[in-house]
Amino acid sequence: MVGGMKIKISRHAKRRAKLYKIPESVIEEILAEAQLGAGHQEIIRDVPGFPYPIKIIATVKNRIVTVITNYPLKAGVKR
Repeated sequence: MVGGMKIKISRHAKRRAKLYKIPESVIEEILAEAQLGAGHQEIIRDVPGFPYPIKIIATVKNRIVTVITNYPLKAGVKR
């Protein structure tokens, strides 16, 4: 739960998290810190222990946050 919102992580996002070794707890922390409104969200955060910032794409509908995908941004990508 993030600020009273339920978090659902899609199968695709779970696979990406496993591929890039991003723990679900890190995803939940990033979402907890973000100001989430209704609709499509793109969140980019620097996370200690990761060489690149983590990008999370999610949607918010009816107080449910659905994580669509998550991955580290590679060097050279502009924010």
